Amino acid sequence: MRTLKEQKPIENRNVKSILNIFNLKTKTYETVAIIDALAEAPNWERDGIHLVYNSLGRLYRFNIETKVSTMIDSHYCNHCNNDHVLSPDGKRVAVSHHTREDGESRIYTFPIEGGSPTLVTPMAPSYLHGWSPDGSTLAYCAERNGQYDIYTIPVNGGIEVQLTNTPGLDDGPEYSPCGNYIWFNSVRSGLMHIWRMKADGSEQTQITDDGMNDWFAHLSPDGKNVIFISYHEGDVAPGDHPANKNVEIRMMDNDGKNIQTLVKLFGGQGSLNVNSWSPCGTKFAFMSYELK
Repeated sequence: MRTLKEQKPIENRNVKSILNIFNLKTKTYETVAIIDALAEAPNWERDGIHLVYNSLGRLYRFNIETKVSTMIDSHYCNHCNNDHVLSPDGKRVAVSHHTREDGESRIYTFPIEGGSPTLVTPMAPSYLHGWSPDGSTLAYCAERNGQYDIYTIPVNGGIEVQLTNTPGLDDGPEYSPCGNYIWFNSVRSGLMHIWRMKADGSEQTQITDDGMNDWFAHLSPDGKNVIFISYHEGDVAPGDHPANKNVEIRMMDNDGKNIQTLVKLFGGQGSLNVNSWSPCGTKFAFMSYELK
């Protein structure tokens, strides 16, 4: 189960957030910014120049060339957590915002340049993770009747569709670039592992199973590679993905083969919650952390 700490934005100024870009061609990474507060979950915009991250409840756009961050005006959506994604056309951003009424997470969208939010999921808690390639549907993790499962909903709101129904946490749903599959992570087999299913919820298939707790599968733009974050068994409970742990960012083929460790880092929660591949598919962004 998600903990209260994980559900809500963490206003933590006792940490330095290090924004990094990993280059698959050189298998090295460079630090492009150090943020003097908790910042999380970079998305990469279609222009290849801007990264979007959350910090202290707000979203920011970071210009890789100028190294300047600018807050996105999201009006009353000022308690956003690290579950945010960009629309396929790059014009809007969807967020999980903890509403003032009850503090629960609900999904909203608003223009990437800033503007008035639109509520998508009246029911809560709902934690966004995926936007379908055709722009029509959002995928998210939600607690309903005491159980966390994967759901989808039309991007403009409507009736939500439950795709999974198993005891324990199912989380992190993300569409494949072709739109035919949703990747997610599930604790149903004992540890947290990466799974894949068809977009209608059928053919739920386990992909990873190597003794680590694997979270948040993100497919490259061409759909060939999958990056994800792994906790070592025994460091965390299988259904927990806390901050401030020694973790690994790993990559595999889209059939689950050739798993390799790309980066070992101090982080976890906030490092790689959302898709952070560059549009060209040769780089991805991630956060690591230092305690003050």
